[in-house]
Amino acid sequence: NILKTRAQVLAREISGTEAAAELLDIVEFMIGGEYYGIELKFVREIYPLKKITPLFSAPDFIAGIVNVRGEIISVVDMKKFFNLRDMEKNKKPDIIILENKEMTFGLLTDRIIGMDRVDKSSIQSSLPTLTGIREAYLLGIAKGRTAIIDGGRILGDEKMHIDITLIKR
Repeated sequence: NILKTRAQVLAREISGTEAAAELLDIVEFMIGGEYYGIELKFVREIYPLKKITPLFSAPDFIAGIVNVRGEIISVVDMKKFFNLRDMEKNKKPDIIILENKEMTFGLLTDRIIGMDRVDKSSIQSSLPTLTGIREAYLLGIAKGRTAIIDGGRILGDEKMHIDITLIKR
């Protein structure tokens, strides 16, 4: 009986751990007047934008490059990438630097909201109003209408691989 009781207690602890594994830690931010989030495991850091150098002849969704402590990082303007209107004129935007084994780049945001934890099971697959490119890069919509960006998909997308040597000078 003692061993059986211990096994039941341990089984409850394991299932509690599994439930915790169903939570997503996200960074929540605004672009184009809408709330977005991206899973924390893809976020290297949040960097306050001081100066961005434009890259002429780059795709229009590339805002430019920034120097982050000696490392040159390209910056994606998500408003242009998602075809959103420029609703908010923030004088101090931030960059969320995303990273995986193959790629590093920054997402230009209007404003960082903060950190949040979202239950994976509460994420709706999508809204009918989200079509095209936005729908392709979203995991779904979380509580409070926060659209969760699929960090793995956006970091692995060939569109984000810009060969700087091909850009016209």
